[in-house]
Amino acid sequence: MSQSVAAAPLIGRDDEVARLAGVLERARAGTAGAVLIAGDAGVGKTRVLDEVAARATDAGMTVLTGHCVDLGDVGLPYLPFTEILGALAGDDRFAAALAAHPAVDRLLGAGTDAARDAGGRLRLLEGIAGLLADLSDIAPLLLVLEDLHWADQSSRDLLRFLLSRGILQRPAGGAPTHRLAVFASYRADDLHRRHPLRPLLAELVRLPAVERLELRPMRDAEVARLVRALRTGPVPDGTVRRIVERAEGNAFYAEELLAATDMEAGGVPSGLADVLLIRFEQLSDTAQLVLRTAAVAGRRVEYDLLRDAVQLPEDELESALREAVERQLLVPGHGDTYSFRHALAREAVYADLLPGERSRLHGSFARLLAGRGHPAESAAERAHHYRESHDLAEALAASLEAADHAQRVGAPAEELRHLETALDLWRSVDPAARPSGEGIDSVTLTLRASAAAAHAGDAHRAVSLTRSALAGIGQDTDAELAARVRYTLAGNLMGVDSLTAAFAYSSEALAMIPAEPPSRTWVWAAATHVLTARQVGEDEIALRVARQALRIAEELQLVDARADLLISLATLEKGGRRTKEGRERLAQARELARQAGHAPVEMRALFHLAIGNFESGHLEESLPWLTEGLDRARRAGLLSSPYPLEMRYLQLLVLYTLGRWDECDKVATSDAKVLPRMGGFTMGPALYVALARGDLRAADRARALLEGPFDWMAAMVAGIALTDAGGLRDDPEAAVEAMHSAVAALTDDSGRRPDLTVRLAALALAPVADRAAALRLTGDEAGVGRWTETATELVELARAVAQEGDGHRPQGPEGMAWLARAEAEWTRATTGPDAAAWEKAVTAFDYGDVYERARCQFRFAEALLAADRREEAAAQARAARETAVRLGAAPLLARLEALVRRGRLGDPVADGGDAGERPSPLTAREQDVLRLLALGRSNRQIGEELFITGKTASVHVSNILAKLGAASRTEAVAIAYRQGLITPEATASG
Repeated sequence: MSQSVAAAPLIGRDDEVARLAGVLERARAGTAGAVLIAGDAGVGKTRVLDEVAARATDAGMTVLTGHCVDLGDVGLPYLPFTEILGALAGDDRFAAALAAHPAVDRLLGAGTDAARDAGGRLRLLEGIAGLLADLSDIAPLLLVLEDLHWADQSSRDLLRFLLSRGILQRPAGGAPTHRLAVFASYRADDLHRRHPLRPLLAELVRLPAVERLELRPMRDAEVARLVRALRTGPVPDGTVRRIVERAEGNAFYAEELLAATDMEAGGVPSGLADVLLIRFEQLSDTAQLVLRTAAVAGRRVEYDLLRDAVQLPEDELESALREAVERQLLVPGHGDTYSFRHALAREAVYADLLPGERSRLHGSFARLLAGRGHPAESAAERAHHYRESHDLAEALAASLEAADHAQRVGAPAEELRHLETALDLWRSVDPAARPSGEGIDSVTLTLRASAAAAHAGDAHRAVSLTRSALAGIGQDTDAELAARVRYTLAGNLMGVDSLTAAFAYSSEALAMIPAEPPSRTWVWAAATHVLTARQVGEDEIALRVARQALRIAEELQLVDARADLLISLATLEKGGRRTKEGRERLAQARELARQAGHAPVEMRALFHLAIGNFESGHLEESLPWLTEGLDRARRAGLLSSPYPLEMRYLQLLVLYTLGRWDECDKVATSDAKVLPRMGGFTMGPALYVALARGDLRAADRARALLEGPFDWMAAMVAGIALTDAGGLRDDPEAAVEAMHSAVAALTDDSGRRPDLTVRLAALALAPVADRAAALRLTGDEAGVGRWTETATELVELARAVAQEGDGHRPQGPEGMAWLARAEAEWTRATTGPDAAAWEKAVTAFDYGDVYERARCQFRFAEALLAADRREEAAAQARAARETAVRLGAAPLLARLEALVRRGRLGDPVADGGDAGERPSPLTAREQDVLRLLALGRSNRQIGEELFITGKTASVHVSNILAKLGAASRTEAVAIAYRQGLITPEATASG
């Protein structure tokens, strides 16, 4: 059952609406103006005018709307103005104004009699101008004229008169113009060179009071928002992407495509096709023939190719092309090419072809392309045309040629598409007609397609294809090929976190071929087995096999395999990639991979060099390795493969950690334009920035990462963001739930929990400690007990994981810093703020995490204040505040300023109060006490929260009662509310 469609909202037109609203504001003040609004059919002109008209009505303006209608050669004169006058005649409010201009009556009766002589016509024009002027004296007036491209000659003449000699002109003596605005819309794509509206527009835009506004196509993100807003239920991401691609910024096209989402993929909805074909059907027969032929070629066609396909004399072809360009169906481009102005117009023309006509033209284009030079570059086009002309053998050969070309130029997504086409065709082509040669069989092609899918960033498709290759293995299949399929499947299964299955398949692959005599296949099977063994915690097996395989790789002079095995050993031996020795071995591996020209292994080495530096606390040193790695991936066309995707994430993470948040956002925005479907996790650090700056909508974007097949990195990013969002919302229940969900999802098949658990536990502990501290102030001991128990469970989990470490290695600087924060938060939850614990956390984050250090400094200042170490507290708060301001971390800044105010730590803004507040008889400290009185706090609780003694709090309460003339605490709060000294908003959060 299809979902219901909501009313179309106005999206992405803020600037245009603001500009038109400015014209309205000036008109209400007495400065008349007009705007000519241009835009393609369906781009949203009427929707913008409806929004502006509604705003004008709300502002007390009279809105009059007239529509021009396409009546061909029998247009009715003054049609839009007749519609306007009819609306006026039906409203008693305007009877007197109409009576004052009897010449206008002619349009309300026998309209065509209005202008039989020049004098009568002039009186009519002046009468309408006078009527509009009088109406604008009654109330500010907005005149809306829609679809001027269909306006009759009389209406165009009247508009010219009104704007050039009538209502927009300043009266004699310099008096103000009328309180009136005119908004007139027209379709820019309908204005061919000889269209009668063209000269009028050219004349009008030269007038001082007339401006032009062009509604350009919406941006892709805006179309996506529109599509989601149009449906009352969720719309699949794939559907949104397809509509965005096909609509090309046109709101009407997007709505029509959404309404027809259950139709055959790639089709054009019938209602939309009818609209698109109207202009096509107005062309001459020759021009229609040329466009039909061009539609078979695709969105874009070269002139020479079109000429040879259509087989018309050049003068006839050029005349037809000129006609199509003037009607704005085709657009001339560089290199003597022509393109359809909109892809959907091409689709509609193509769909209108007869099946036989379509097949014949595809065959013609295929043969023409085959006879031209540069066959590799045209292979994809030839494959398409041969397939559509039902020449399947030629289509198969061309698809394989296109796949080879895509592989050479580093385009794995295109290589995958051509290989999947070839595999589909394989079964339909007679074996004798299939291409022959080494590596050209269904299993090898499927295996190659799986590699292309992995390089294109579609790990699940890679697994599916490799399983298909495995299913295609028969009794007579070569043992080495059978082993290759299995270890390739193992590698792909690691990409989707099926670690136990990956280990099983790599074990099978290694057992299928002997180590003696040495072979390249055995070495790569062993290299894969090392990786899978490492992933399931079998480090001893991984080390033994890696050392054996490295010796054989050196013996066979397999430089690329040797590099890969050195990387594995660098992560397994002597403290791993965090040590100087480990990184030296990685650098050696990177150089070997570069010499061998093996880009995937080189990128693996560069990734481990970067993350090794990061884990060691050398953040700045990791950035050059990441830059080099991403550049290498770009040159190889492998930016969507697994290691470059992780490098994108790590690059943003380093920028986030160093506090270079604007740069992080900028890089993330640039990356988002080219990410594959499974690469959303790389945007994680940009989500962390958004949350830290107070944009809690980032939590929804993080939650969306969990949709679809499981992805370890996406689950990690979502876990961090959702746990921290719970804390920022003061929702410990949500934070703890998000933390446990993430740990459960990220725990591997052997039950080993991720190192990330330490960070997640620390993030969840923050709101837990907040809740425990708040309940302690109210004396809710049972509640305190429940939350301290939760805090203890969390810290014990963090301790256990930190002790386990990654492969029994100790935590690096980052892990130790998060553990220190977890310990400090636990202490705060169970016994209260502890300065020593928070000092340790601040020091631990000195390795380079700017934001987390500032968060710990805030808690350190709080603990110092509680210990009456005020100068030290002020210094920590000041340092943290500087960081929060620089980063734009609004929630942290708000907490710091509240602490400074409550603790009287000398912040000038806090001490002086907001400039806009009304004068108060109370001091700043008494204001703080009053807010807590309104929350029902006792003197002891006020003292604890403001870091003063209960006796001092009692003195402040007495002073408040005296200054407000109140007999009790309750009366003082009531008086304060009445006088605006406190507001409900100020005390609602507790």
